[in-house]
Amino acid sequence: MRLKFETAKRLGDEAVLGLVVLQNDETVEREFRQLATAEGCTLYHTRVQCGPEVTPDALAQMEANIPAAAGLLPRAANFDVIGYACTSGATIIGERRVGELIRSVHPGVATSDPLTAVKAALRTLKVRRLGFVTPYVGEVSLAMRQSIEGDDVQIAAFGSFEQSKEEVVARITPTSILDAVIDIGGTSDCDGVFVSCTNLRTQEILTEAEDRLNKPVISSNQALAWHMMGLAGLTVRSAGRGCLFDYALP
Repeated sequence: MRLKFETAKRLGDEAVLGLVVLQNDETVEREFRQLATAEGCTLYHTRVQCGPEVTPDALAQMEANIPAAAGLLPRAANFDVIGYACTSGATIIGERRVGELIRSVHPGVATSDPLTAVKAALRTLKVRRLGFVTPYVGEVSLAMRQSIEGDDVQIAAFGSFEQSKEEVVARITPTSILDAVIDIGGTSDCDGVFVSCTNLRTQEILTEAEDRLNKPVISSNQALAWHMMGLAGLTVRSAGRGCLFDYALP
């Protein structure tokens, strides 16, 4: 017997988001489930092959793998926004190039990445003197600093855990991250703090860090979720996401 059926519109009444996650990232998917919670929003993940260490050479080599990873997202889902979830990768490969690579597989889709998202967040929050916390080795941190400063932001204070191995970065405790944010953000010359890397466990410390510093605290995952949801026309204002979620994307 051939059974009859009806078809419905896509899952995600309001928006469909796609996320290209690094092979070695253990954090971003969990935090996105806490951040991108708008009703009617559907989120799909795929993984991109990459090396176990965060070095300029390893990040640059990932460029060739992004189209194949994006191509594993279901094309019939008709994505509103696809994000590449790697701050350091977007820095080394280039924000514009990342978008081009995704659109080579999903033509016309809106794209984002943590670096683009953080720059938009800094403009929205009017942060011009930035405290900057990273887990990266010097070469990667320097490239990111130069990119951020090229967007009319001054790095007023900087600190790094100086780690290249993703498995170590994913296991840095939230308490250690909070202590680093307070140390870097405590300077009176700094009017906001950015904690870079989608593999750092930042979501649970954002509100406490902002309360203690009385300054905005932005993380890669938070900014990427906020930016992607804004591009998709979604708005979520809820406790525990940091003050950035009190603002709509301009």
